[in-house]
Amino acid sequence: MKLHSPIATCLCFYRIRLVAVLVLLMALPAPAKAQDIDGAEILSGNAVEGGLIIARTNPSNQIMLDDDAIEIGENGVFVIGFHRDSDAPVTLRIIAPDGSVKTSLLSPRQRDYNIQRIDGLKSTMVTPPATVLARIKSDGDAVRTARQRKAPLGDFWRGFDWPALGRISGIYGSQRILNGQPRQPHYGIDIAAPTGTPVYAPASGLVTLVKDLYFSGWTVVLAHGLGVNSSFLHFDQVDVETGMMVERGGLIGKIGATGRATGPHLDWRIDWQGRRIDPGLLVGAMPDPAS
Repeated sequence: MKLHSPIATCLCFYRIRLVAVLVLLMALPAPAKAQDIDGAEILSGNAVEGGLIIARTNPSNQIMLDDDAIEIGENGVFVIGFHRDSDAPVTLRIIAPDGSVKTSLLSPRQRDYNIQRIDGLKSTMVTPPATVLARIKSDGDAVRTARQRKAPLGDFWRGFDWPALGRISGIYGSQRILNGQPRQPHYGIDIAAPTGTPVYAPASGLVTLVKDLYFSGWTVVLAHGLGVNSSFLHFDQVDVETGMMVERGGLIGKIGATGRATGPHLDWRIDWQGRRIDPGLLVGAMPDPAS
């Protein structure tokens, strides 16, 4: 009769347990990536502060983001945006025509932001006098109304192009110190270039606002569809009118320094349902202006 030592028996037991655990792990589904959406294909973007996820699902589905219904294009495209300070996860539910539901929890990655100091501004552009407060309120109302206008689904879901070429002089999310006074963060990307530099549509869209605003100067809002808007600030010359459809690459205007600006530049902003999106996350590296 062959005897087994206690040590050998113990090793054999743990070897069997280890194999069993490995088999069990292999049988489990792989953990989903943080940006995966159950029931949809992500075309671009990630769950990150300032990010915009562009995805596609069955156009017959319904989509809920927490308690809000999300618009779906005829081609099944939909978007999800994250504000600068999106520190809470959101729940996305895709509801099929048969009533079945697929749920995804999206937790936006947090970002660190720079502090940008800008000096040399007119004092009235940092602390406006009481005589212009009514105008500033009217300006804000006009922009909000323009951003809420419905527009046909354009081609933005294929990606955005740079609207102008130049030096990046300001980035999204920066906490701004104007003439030494803390002010709201910057929600766009600044492209410094000489006055008269052309600005082109980064994607097709409907012009919903052309207006000279107190802080932003001559401003154009372009609605791309599904609630996605581009805003272009500080124009010297505007070449479009409200109600016009502009194709990708169409001329919008010329860079200037109107409004609150220390020099000629384009301030390009993107928003979705009140959430401020980082344009820098939606485009590749800027082409060389000299090429």
